[in-house]
Amino acid sequence: MGTFTSEAAAALTAAEAVCGPFELEEINNRRGSAVWKASGPQGVASIKLGTGDAAEVTAREAAVLDQLPEYTVTVGRFADGVWYVTPWQAGPSTWDVFRSVRKGVGGKAEALAAAVGLCRAVEDLHEAGWVHGDLQPQHGIHTEQGVRLLDFAWSRPLGTTPWTTFDGTMIHLTAPELAARIINGPQPVETTQTADVYALAGTLWTGVTGTWPLDYETAGLGRGTPLDVLRKAIAHRAVPLSTTMPWPSLQARLRHVLLAAPDDRPTAAELTRLVKAADA
Repeated sequence: MGTFTSEAAAALTAAEAVCGPFELEEINNRRGSAVWKASGPQGVASIKLGTGDAAEVTAREAAVLDQLPEYTVTVGRFADGVWYVTPWQAGPSTWDVFRSVRKGVGGKAEALAAAVGLCRAVEDLHEAGWVHGDLQPQHGIHTEQGVRLLDFAWSRPLGTTPWTTFDGTMIHLTAPELAARIINGPQPVETTQTADVYALAGTLWTGVTGTWPLDYETAGLGRGTPLDVLRKAIAHRAVPLSTTMPWPSLQARLRHVLLAAPDDRPTAAELTRLVKAADA
């Protein structure tokens, strides 16, 4: 584990305002972005530091959090970086909630309720005029107050493009039309609500099976396949969907979303209703 930089001491002061005297734990640190958890008698806070290229991304994410009513954030700058502090979202991720389903030991009722909750969180974000841009199994936290989404670095209000270049996020959950735009340009490529719905369906599929929705092995794309090769195959729909179907009632609905053309893809609100109707 690393050492918290003294240059961002103001972030610790902001965290103490949330938590009181706290203990600090590093959660992750990669590619210039570090997340720390501050735990104290008054609460728990997340401290995110971005340096180098990650500084702009961190600042952008803080700006999104500041505009969403369910979140509070304090932000500042240090040396070559940006920090922000926000209350910790306590609860299991969507990936965690589906663990019993993946193990085949039950848990479908709980998982289905979580899936509906995640869909509603995305539905609410979309109805408020936003695109998330990076939905993944770990980016929905199921709290006592409802589902809270995480990782808003590639989120945007409709009608704005707050970046100059978008090269994609999780390739395995990238909608084909978005992959094609990344390949063909022009930049800046905009994330879309329809691509969010594709990623949302893929997130739930992955929660059920433990594997990505696309069957790379059948397409001859093994481990170590370069990212640009994967992206081109996805853009051309050259990778079939997996045939692993341990939960047919739910996965048939997700399969419909993943195979649909963008204009035929359900909205997040429609997907909420589809998922809710699945058998537990």
